[in-house]
Amino acid sequence: MTVSQLDQLPGFIRLGGPDEDREIRKIYCCDLLSLAMARAPADCAWVTVMGNMNTVAVATLADAACIVLAENAAIPEECIRKAADEGVAVYRCDEPIFETAKRIDALL
Repeated sequence: MTVSQLDQLPGFIRLGGPDEDREIRKIYCCDLLSLAMARAPADCAWVTVMGNMNTVAVATLADAACIVLAENAAIPEECIRKAADEGVAVYRCDEPIFETAKRIDALL
């Protein structure tokens, strides 16, 4: 599936990111940044509730396709802009992490 297909999921709101249609190959769920930095696979949809500049940095280092903030987690506008500059799309969903991941998984 591609990142832009997340736009079609009800409740998924694209907050920002590049217009390119990047492939999502896996889902990764984790809120511990050091663990995500070590284990998040490239081209993943990273589902988390951590919305800060460190999240953007880890997503960039891991080469994540996108960040999906579950539970309507907030993220500052400057983080969204930085993610876009780094080629990482950012989404928000109001569902818990597990439910958010299941909805993405249904499209994989």
